[in-house]
Amino acid sequence: MEQTIKRELYLERIRPFYENELIKVLIGIRRCGKSVLLKQIMEEIMSQGVKKDQIIYLNFEDFQFAKIRTAQALYDYVDEKRTNEDRYYLFFDEIQMVEEFEIVINSFRATWDVSIFITGSNGKLLSGELATYLSGRYISFRIAPFSFREYCQIKEIQKPSEEDLSEYMEWGGMPQRFSMQTEEETATMLRDLYNSIVLRDIVQRTGAKDVDLLNRIIEYLTQTPSQMFSAKGIARYFESVNRKVSMETLYNYLDHIITSLVIVKAQRYDIRGKQLLTTLDKYYLTDTGLGRIHNSGYKLEKGALLENIVFNELCLRGYDVFVGKLPKGEIDFVAVKGKQKEYYQVAYYLYDQSVIEREFGAYNGIADNYPKYVISMDRMDFSREGIIHKNVMDFLMERFGTGHF
Repeated sequence: MEQTIKRELYLERIRPFYENELIKVLIGIRRCGKSVLLKQIMEEIMSQGVKKDQIIYLNFEDFQFAKIRTAQALYDYVDEKRTNEDRYYLFFDEIQMVEEFEIVINSFRATWDVSIFITGSNGKLLSGELATYLSGRYISFRIAPFSFREYCQIKEIQKPSEEDLSEYMEWGGMPQRFSMQTEEETATMLRDLYNSIVLRDIVQRTGAKDVDLLNRIIEYLTQTPSQMFSAKGIARYFESVNRKVSMETLYNYLDHIITSLVIVKAQRYDIRGKQLLTTLDKYYLTDTGLGRIHNSGYKLEKGALLENIVFNELCLRGYDVFVGKLPKGEIDFVAVKGKQKEYYQVAYYLYDQSVIEREFGAYNGIADNYPKYVISMDRMDFSREGIIHKNVMDFLMERFGTGHF
């Protein structure tokens, strides 16, 4: 049984919409805690006086609902359960397993007095048919594995140490892993999760035929997180190990991997020109624990993992996160939320003056007055010239505002 905590970060964002006719869509990688979150929402709704029989919950990964795989079957099941005209609360977990679910979800919304919550582990849940049928009628929330703050909460850590952060970077924040007793059990759990994502979410759903190639691409990306990549560069790597891959196949498989939510792509942003660039993206692990799947003795670089953790945290806070491009260099992250913009440089330690000059000097080419940060493991405050230095654990433990994303 996976350990859990009340995921207040998400609940406070979703609560304002409990009675709203907008469809609440929760998207996140498989096993990141979406089902538990749905149950926490149900408990809160019942605590407000809603009767249990006004709540209908289906988890499509549960075998008892295995026959409900079409829009018609879903409609018939829910219609039978709905015995009066009062408001119903409908919860559909892993809805993408139902064909043409968009049609019936829209029908429920348009014709009944309902509040609808759906989850999915597919990054394209909100594209295509769903967007067409439900345009402007849903609100989405991106659900992630436990953040470092939640990690400390579940382990009852008041003042985290560097060892705590190292453990989190190494094994990640998948909720189920906190029930494991040994590192071996945790590694097995993560491997099983990875296999279910690859075999079920990618191979089975997309018809990807070359499982070995798919695994090799994921291995390449997970062993080198936070690095700049081009599809051509990845293709050259495969050529160097005598594995020729066409660009079309590579782009296709990369798209499948990103859709499965194992990896998130950060596009480059031209800070001077204020436009997105279409080459040399960076890829980050949704959960750093997945970086251990293919790692037989290979130690992931801590600076890259730390950068990955900061990227995930900024996404968690509701920012769109880009890699900043300047004429003579780059900024690790440009974080944008509405009219708000922040810049971030991430270093494991500011070991000496040359590293300090490199990290702070990266901002020399930026003339605007948006907040600029350098994040590192150092406890000493190196802030200077309006650039704010923060210890990474202080940054990760901050309490930040509400808002959906």
